[in-house]
Amino acid sequence: MTTWNPSAPPPAGFYPPGQQDPKQGFYGGPGYPQGQPGYPQGTPGYPQGQPGYPQGQPGYPKEQGGYPGYPSGPEPGYPAPSQPGYPGGPPQYSSGFGQPPVVPPPYSHIPSANISQPAMYGGTSYPEDPLNEHVENFDFSDKSIRRAFIRKVYAILMCQLLITLSFVTLFTFHEPTRTYVRRNTAIWWIAFGVMIVTLIAMSCCTSVRRKSPMNFIFLFLFTLAESFLLGAVASSYQGDAVMMAVGLTAAVCLGLTLFAFQTKWDFTAMGGILLVCAIILLIFGIVAIIFPGKTITLVYASLGALLFSVYLVYDTQLMLGGKHKYSISPEEYIFAALNLYLDIVNIFIYILTIIGASRN
Repeated sequence: MTTWNPSAPPPAGFYPPGQQDPKQGFYGGPGYPQGQPGYPQGTPGYPQGQPGYPQGQPGYPKEQGGYPGYPSGPEPGYPAPSQPGYPGGPPQYSSGFGQPPVVPPPYSHIPSANISQPAMYGGTSYPEDPLNEHVENFDFSDKSIRRAFIRKVYAILMCQLLITLSFVTLFTFHEPTRTYVRRNTAIWWIAFGVMIVTLIAMSCCTSVRRKSPMNFIFLFLFTLAESFLLGAVASSYQGDAVMMAVGLTAAVCLGLTLFAFQTKWDFTAMGGILLVCAIILLIFGIVAIIFPGKTITLVYASLGALLFSVYLVYDTQLMLGGKHKYSISPEEYIFAALNLYLDIVNIFIYILTIIGASRN
């Protein structure tokens, strides 16, 4: 029986327990060649104990060998986007393997009508300005509305004046009507009451003078009552004096209207002054009634005609609007016509009073 000596070389094909022929691979395959050098120290291979990818590192690590990673910033030669399309700088690409996502170009157009900014990449800004076009259209539309409002006011005013002129002519030149009015004073008081009620309703109630057809009904009743009162007053004067007063009133009102259209003076800021003058004129009229006389009547009538002539210019400019400080809304066509009608009626009464006082 042969005994194995550990210090002696082993026989061919025999190896101690736990050892294996280096020329024989695992599980009976060929072994690795002896003396193969390992990875030298300092080579760019995979170092031992290298940690994985750092947390938050986008894409591949910077020093990784093989396929280069996608850069974290823009490629060389491509300018970094400076438009306000990406808030907070360029987009960060998601980490991981595979093709990076396709990023759309920044959205540079801001949908605002009044913002002027240069276009992208050195271009020029947009020539269109929707806001200016809108303002021009608005101005044109406002002028058109104001012109239609003026035409409506003067159309209503002409109808009122025609009704009033008819009553004045009838009561002045038709003797039976003239005599009937003088004998039946109760009709005069009824007309006076209707005139006061309708005037207060249209002056104080916005719904009455704006809501159609109620506003036209009240204005028609007021015009009938006022025309009857003027006819009753005109029946006390001679026919030629009445026609002279009508002609003078027409000439004065036409001239004042043209002046109000053309003048650069703004009378709309004189409302407070005119109100004070009207109160003074009212007090002076009461004094003239208590102390009657030709001179005081002429002074009172002249001041009244002057005051309501200024009122006619004031109300005309309120109706015109535009460059004037104050104006009437286009919805107040009944109120505007009422103001002009009262101004013309008062001018007619004061001119007729002046003519009558001068003739005794």
